Amino acid sequence: MRDLIELTTTRHNPHIDPFMSMWEWQIPLYLFLGGIVAGMMIISGYFLFSQRYKYTDCACFSTPIISLILISIGMFFLFLDLSHKLYFWRLYTTFKINSPMSWGAWILLLVYLALILNLFIKPPEFIQTKIRGLSNFSLKITSHPFLIKIIGIANMLLGLMLGAYTGILLSVMVARPLWNSSILWLLFLISGLSTAAAFVHLFAKNKYESELLAKADNGFLTLELFVLFVFLIGLLTSTKPHIEAAILLLNGQFAPAFWVFVVLMGIVLPLIIQLLAVNHKIKHTPVAPIFVIIGGVILRFIIVEAGQLSHWFNAHLK
Repeated sequence: MRDLIELTTTRHNPHIDPFMSMWEWQIPLYLFLGGIVAGMMIISGYFLFSQRYKYTDCACFSTPIISLILISIGMFFLFLDLSHKLYFWRLYTTFKINSPMSWGAWILLLVYLALILNLFIKPPEFIQTKIRGLSNFSLKITSHPFLIKIIGIANMLLGLMLGAYTGILLSVMVARPLWNSSILWLLFLISGLSTAAAFVHLFAKNKYESELLAKADNGFLTLELFVLFVFLIGLLTSTKPHIEAAILLLNGQFAPAFWVFVVLMGIVLPLIIQLLAVNHKIKHTPVAPIFVIIGGVILRFIIVEAGQLSHWFNAHLK
């Protein structure tokens, strides 16, 4: 993970493609997958806490296995970015309270534990057949509603920590004005919740949950638009390097992708479509959730890439 710091603090290439070169996709995808898993943990945790697990078609039974797969893929992407891959285990031999990398490593470990406990509430049949005694263990958990609530709370708390961490990971980089914002963690957290609500809405079997997630996503999209506005205002009212960083998104080389794919396609259009759907003006369509997910991916790519162009000596941008 030290390679991420090196990547974000030493690179000053003025000719970076706004859509990112083929060798630099690991970190944005890791941040996106971490965000969507964080959102799904919060959603699943809420369903457990509110006793939705009593319904056999609850989304809280499918989200843990999907989350485990996605977070593992994200960890693999992060592993690919490491220069010294054989020494990643050293992060778990100590804990540094002032190190975001150390916090992230231990949060991810606890995330796996919380997801596995969630999965054990009602494991898929193909897992039950391979692990002897798992069905009995599942029955013991479901016979204690208070324990299920604890698992739900743990998933919500760790989901919040994971979602915030994906933004803090970048915001601590003081040398990058675009990233060095006290609100970036909130933007990534809200975006993760929005993409997770959209994603779960696509495969939710329970109509009540599907409708609830669509309504929740409308709230997340509205909040994301507001936080994005505050994020940009914060940059524009700060130092000259921060203003120049904001210009990269507003009318610079990243502006077309930012306005079209993030703001318009990723937030505004799905918000309009889903507002009409939840008010029964039109039928629910997968178009809006897919737009939200694509917008969430591109947001990470743009923030990561534009951030590498923004620094305190921007002579190469002129």
